[in-house]
Amino acid sequence: MAGTGGFSVSGYGPERGLWAMLAARDSMARRLDWPLMFSAVALSAVGSVLVWSATRNRTDLNQGDPYHFFFRHILNTSIGLALMIGTIWLGHRTLRGAVPVLYGVSVVLVLLVLTPLGATINGAHAWIVLGGGFTLQPSEFVKITIILGMAMLLAARVDAGDQVHPDHRTVAKSLGLAVVPILIVMMMPDLGSVMVMAVIVLGVLLASGASNRWIFGLVGAGVVGAVAVAALGVLDEYQINRFAAFANPELDPAGVGYNTNQARIAIGSGGLTGTGLFKGSQTTGQFVPEQQTDFVFTVAGEELGFLGAGLILLLLGVVLWRACRIARETTELYGTIVAAGIIAWFAFQSFENVGMTLGIMPVAGLPLPFVSYGGTSMFAVWIAVGLLQSIRVQKPMSA
Repeated sequence: MAGTGGFSVSGYGPERGLWAMLAARDSMARRLDWPLMFSAVALSAVGSVLVWSATRNRTDLNQGDPYHFFFRHILNTSIGLALMIGTIWLGHRTLRGAVPVLYGVSVVLVLLVLTPLGATINGAHAWIVLGGGFTLQPSEFVKITIILGMAMLLAARVDAGDQVHPDHRTVAKSLGLAVVPILIVMMMPDLGSVMVMAVIVLGVLLASGASNRWIFGLVGAGVVGAVAVAALGVLDEYQINRFAAFANPELDPAGVGYNTNQARIAIGSGGLTGTGLFKGSQTTGQFVPEQQTDFVFTVAGEELGFLGAGLILLLLGVVLWRACRIARETTELYGTIVAAGIIAWFAFQSFENVGMTLGIMPVAGLPLPFVSYGGTSMFAVWIAVGLLQSIRVQKPMSA
């Protein structure tokens, strides 16, 4: 019989138990997807330098300390890594059973944003002020709970062997689960997060094997909903202006089109190899707003040039490639759906962030995963990496 102590296995005493534990840890380490890990860490490391460059002269933001955002970014990354380790330790299957609690907590948090506890930052009323200079953006965690919740519902009967694909009733339930927090986030309004969540829902349904009628129906409903939102005046004026500036960048270059125009100037001035770290005139002159968060890619384009910006895109590509491999190799539908939801999230958010700096996408206030400054967004993406690693670790070795 196995002993009850953590270091006793099959009656062989504490020494054998210790070796068994070490062997288990070694097996887990070998199962981890190290290219995924190294790429994500490299992105956060590059991001810390870019954030430092963007904020070291911003005395209006850094409280007179040029290293303020640099060390905060490293702290956020460290907390994110700890959350990733915790997620791997718990395992995506354990979290599957905790989905109702996680979902309920995330819905309560986004509802709190609509109370006096909520705060408006950069035009979006999407934050909760915790005090001491710390804020929380609950919509980042909603992305995770939507993925886990929909995966739990869609995969339940398929993984049990009762169905080949989720039936219409199951798909409808999963959509109902996603719609509730999405509508709350839309009320803030946080259009960027709503766009990401909509793409996540689409990616999850595609991975689940749901009927194509649901896919086409959702796309059609999305078009109708976008038209209705614009017609009913749900969006704030600044959000409407962003879309107007995207459609016509020359409409108001000193006003609504200012961010995009300055971002394109910064990236274009970098050339092949860039102006050199800390030597970008657009960055040093503070011409690009929110350069440490939404427009951090412009720092790379200006100071590191095409090669440096290309490296960031390459690392993001490796993250997506490894996530796709994990989704393909897992033997359970639940793991496949979770990985697919994360892929849809990372891919769309990266494309939107880089695209808005190049003027090919509207400005939507979305951070660049792993790179942009921001605590909640950093925590969320590292939890997502933890989920991917858990799926990888818990698959059979033959896979």
